[in-house]
Amino acid sequence: MAEKNITWVSEFLLIAFTDRPAWALPLFLLFLLIYLLTLLGNLGMMSLIRADGRLHTPMYFFLGHLSFMDVCYSSAIVPQMLAVLLEHGATLSYSRCATQFFLFTFFGSIDCYLLAIMAYDRYVAVCRPLLYVTVMTEKALWGLVTGAYGAGLSSAFVRTVTAFTVSFCGNNEIDFIFCDLPPLLKLTCGDSYTQEVVIIVFAIFVIPACMVVILVSYLFIIVAIVRIPSAGGRAKTFSTCASHLVVVSLFFGTLIFMYLRDNSGHSSQEDRVVSVFYTTVIPMLNPLIYSLRNKEVKEALRKVLKRAQLS
Repeated sequence: MAEKNITWVSEFLLIAFTDRPAWALPLFLLFLLIYLLTLLGNLGMMSLIRADGRLHTPMYFFLGHLSFMDVCYSSAIVPQMLAVLLEHGATLSYSRCATQFFLFTFFGSIDCYLLAIMAYDRYVAVCRPLLYVTVMTEKALWGLVTGAYGAGLSSAFVRTVTAFTVSFCGNNEIDFIFCDLPPLLKLTCGDSYTQEVVIIVFAIFVIPACMVVILVSYLFIIVAIVRIPSAGGRAKTFSTCASHLVVVSLFFGTLIFMYLRDNSGHSSQEDRVVSVFYTTVIPMLNPLIYSLRNKEVKEALRKVLKRAQLS
């Protein structure tokens, strides 16, 4: 008899920010502006890297792919969030929710892998400069990027299948900006222990594994920088890594806060704020961080603007 009273969920209702209707239009305009700046910044970075021969190096090769991922990553989330704000809630079918979760996991995982690869690239450039050309060959670059895409695809597939084999029943409201794992697990009924273990294991293979690569790489980089005799040389070497360190700190800091913590005692509002930061704000900031702290990018941008003025 108890089973007959269970209402199984076949669609989900996103209700983030709908508890404050007066905020809907200002937030819609704010997030629309952020999204447009994200597209402009990252597509602009990709165009600069493609157009300027001085940027045809391994570091900018990876940065171009990171910008592409940021465009895809943001596009998988922000348009849906804008619809939620505009319509004061949005209904997603089961398959559409699963698709969004897959795309978010896929692009987010590749972002993590690319940031780890870029840390390794900086390690080779700083600690093994004489071997850099022979290590970072075109074949190696495409191999690393292909590996990142393949690992992201397998991670997203397994996590999505695992997450959506659990049963959802009762309330179908998700007080969040998209179909993410923490709010979805709150809607499960029955035993989901196996699924949660698999999801956590794959999370460990993405976030902590990438962080280990980054931390070890920068440990060796710091040791190498300390051994440089001149202060000017140390500052110049560190400046080539500073932008990447800022991006890594922002991205992984918010991911750790969201996924590798005890969820008890944390409000939905706090989770929403953090999710907005890593899905909308960070993809917008990445090209800005790299352009402001990078002489080659600024020079390429000046060259393009000067060419535009002359024409």
